[in-house]
Amino acid sequence: MVNDETMMFKTESDANKAKQIIHEVCEAMQEKGYDPIGQLVGYLLSGDPAYITSHNDARNKIRTLERDELLEELVRAYVENLS
Repeated sequence: MVNDETMMFKTESDANKAKQIIHEVCEAMQEKGYDPIGQLVGYLLSGDPAYITSHNDARNKIRTLERDELLEELVRAYVENLS
């Protein structure tokens, strides 16, 4: 059986970039008094960048990543912290 689908492999630097962006975006939302968890969930579910503050360029930063990349990093962080 031949698999004709293109596979994409993420490097560690891709994960670090996503982690850094999530961190910066969450800090910006907290500085503006928003709940980062609720805002990120809204953004991930809807794709509407209005859920992310423009403070400290957070909205533009988060839009440099695909939503599936953000979700992957969030799940990775969760699973790594299971104890």
